[in-house]
Amino acid sequence: MTISLSDARKPVRSGLVIVDPLLGTPQRVIVMQFNPDTLTRTLAPQATTTDGQGDRTEALRLIAPAVETWKFDAEIDATDQLDVPAPAGIHPQLATLELLIQPPSTRLRTNQVLAASGTLEIAPVETPLTLFVWGASRVLPVRVTDLSITEDAFDADLNPIRATVSIGLRVLTVNDLPTGHRGGELYLAHLVQKERLAATSAPSGLSALGLTAL
Repeated sequence: MTISLSDARKPVRSGLVIVDPLLGTPQRVIVMQFNPDTLTRTLAPQATTTDGQGDRTEALRLIAPAVETWKFDAEIDATDQLDVPAPAGIHPQLATLELLIQPPSTRLRTNQVLAASGTLEIAPVETPLTLFVWGASRVLPVRVTDLSITEDAFDADLNPIRATVSIGLRVLTVNDLPTGHRGGELYLAHLVQKERLAATSAPSGLSALGLTAL
């Protein structure tokens, strides 16, 4: 049986989804043009002791979910879409990512007016809930912690047409969000998924480590 390239299953795209935290409805979907080749995930336990210091009875206790961060590089290339008009190059795609960590201009103007009128305390701007999606089994509430953009090529008007975007994310847990928050529920669902996957791993005995007993 011969399988043509047209029969091959297309890979699922990764991306970010901006969600209304109250209604749960997507406000914007950001699809990665190309899936990153690698993902770097770092998990740091939140324990009651640090570097072996503290009460010895607390050495094995965890006080909160682990702090989990993700890092990856995303490629954006307008030359891969020659049939799509791009008079501004990839400015729109870059702007969409940059606005994930920028407060709305209307809110900044409002805050300026409030400050000019003598308001002593101005509430920080709350951004929408951001979800990082890497396949159906990884839908995580996150906060963008850093965004580094390297523009590699430009058109005749100096619009960027190719760039590498390095994105850092911190997973938001139930300890980061109010009780009942939609993001907290999504985090718990992600944790349950991990527990299910761990339960399906093949069991091993002490003999695999060269031991007969502990």
